[in-house]
Amino acid sequence: MHPALTLRRDTVSALAAETFDVVVMGGGITGAGIAREAALAGLSTALVERDDFAAGTSSRSSRLVHGGVRYLEHGHLGLVFEASRERRLLLTLAPHLVQPLAFTWPVYRGARIPRWQVRAALTAYDALALFRNVRPHRSLSRDALHAAEPALAVDDLLGGARYYDAATDDSRLTLASALAAREAGAAVLNHVAVTGARHEGGRLVAVEVVDRVLGHEVVVRGRVFVNATGPWSDELAARLAAPGQAVPSGPAVRGAAGAHVAVPRHRVGNQDAVTIVSPLDGRVMFVLPAGAHTIIGTTERPATSGPDTIRATGTDVSYLLASANRCFPFAQLTHDDVIAAWCGIRPLAAARADATRAGGTRAASREHAVHRRSDGLMSVTGGKLTTYRSMAVDVLRQVRQALRAQGATLPPWDRSVSRTTPLPGGDLAHLDATEHDAGHTAHDTAVGERLAHAYGSRWRNVWSYVQRDHTLGHRISDDLPYLLAEVPHAVEREGAATLADVLVRRTHVAFETRDHGRAAARRIAPLVQDALAWTDAERDAQLARYDAEVARLFTIDAP
Repeated sequence: MHPALTLRRDTVSALAAETFDVVVMGGGITGAGIAREAALAGLSTALVERDDFAAGTSSRSSRLVHGGVRYLEHGHLGLVFEASRERRLLLTLAPHLVQPLAFTWPVYRGARIPRWQVRAALTAYDALALFRNVRPHRSLSRDALHAAEPALAVDDLLGGARYYDAATDDSRLTLASALAAREAGAAVLNHVAVTGARHEGGRLVAVEVVDRVLGHEVVVRGRVFVNATGPWSDELAARLAAPGQAVPSGPAVRGAAGAHVAVPRHRVGNQDAVTIVSPLDGRVMFVLPAGAHTIIGTTERPATSGPDTIRATGTDVSYLLASANRCFPFAQLTHDDVIAAWCGIRPLAAARADATRAGGTRAASREHAVHRRSDGLMSVTGGKLTTYRSMAVDVLRQVRQALRAQGATLPPWDRSVSRTTPLPGGDLAHLDATEHDAGHTAHDTAVGERLAHAYGSRWRNVWSYVQRDHTLGHRISDDLPYLLAEVPHAVEREGAATLADVLVRRTHVAFETRDHGRAAARRIAPLVQDALAWTDAERDAQLARYDAEVARLFTIDAP
């Protein structure tokens, strides 16, 4: 009667029934990537996430898959090379979710980074990508740059350059990786909290978990346990320590808070993405197209609160708006123009962050680190969204070493599999043709583009709900291209179990409406209620929970 609940019960039963080769805790991009890599390599794998997939930092990024041109300034050449390689792979593994994006970099007289240095940096950027980026960079004269981005300030404009990176839907890229792990045989479940640990002979052998949807408590046994909870890593590691076990006195993770704002794109007037050097403090930042909106970001400061409470501050918003206004003088953005503001915590590896402390978090390396505790708990920290797959490969290498040390016989590991197996929906020949087919079927070009970009070759799975109930062919919100059909699809096929799962992470309704999806939540609540067998009282409680969650995510704190 309720496919979503049946799937959840079956997965809970699977978690309780098996001793897994590897148990991954944390369903952000890092954990989802590790689970996919392990499952594709033939290891029995479990992935559990306390909240929803991508509920933390992985849904609060700049939505870029990029080589990291700004890291060149701090000499992180290895990271740029790695990120450039992974960007190239993701463009082929998930062409619906990762698309090329042109960037314009204007240079003004007296700028902290002069024109010759921009040219040199972008030449190095192309070289570190082995000259296999979407296109090589090219220099732009003052007139050519103004023609490309006519809304940019022209006073003291010297010219600039055009280069390429890629845009993504961060939360759906994370979800696709989790679904890929499930389809490769992993037991994957969100809204499952780790509450305790069991040790035998000084070794971690099981974790106690509770399914926060059904209320079931189970013990998940494993041979290797991976802590991939990002900014929550230290907290989880302490919870899983045996009684009396010594824990590190210092943190393994140092958080760097990064805020973004979304404003109406017509107010800014950017044609594509623009890389700017903030006139306020010289920080390299981005002005990014996002449909009808422009995303401006990001700030970077030491995180002063935990990942569950971090939010953008009035100071963050003022800085981002002022930086954009100086570069786009006709925008005249104010706080009233902000559709949404959000903040995430980048989980920098503490040892690497401390090594570059003199430069602040801005100079800290985004390279990852893997630590193995005496009881066998393996924790991965640091890294960035773009390099999540290569991080997973490194973690899997160490997982296999740990399994061999326990005497396990392992299947052969063909490392090319994860480089050549498309993410769900990524097996399409031409994205443009998919957009056309979906738009023609839906009789709506914008909806067709949304279906193609979110679901790729699997967009008809969403449309099948419309074929069963034509009312699901209407939009969730009149001004946005999300269909009501995406709601039951999200619940039944993508593990959504709350209203926020649908409106914050399966879609971006919460980021793209001034009420952060509160009205949309009331519209879709009956659909989720039907799919999850909520009572009316449970539905009302879920609506109140949604209001509290978006207040937590999008309220702008005082400076």
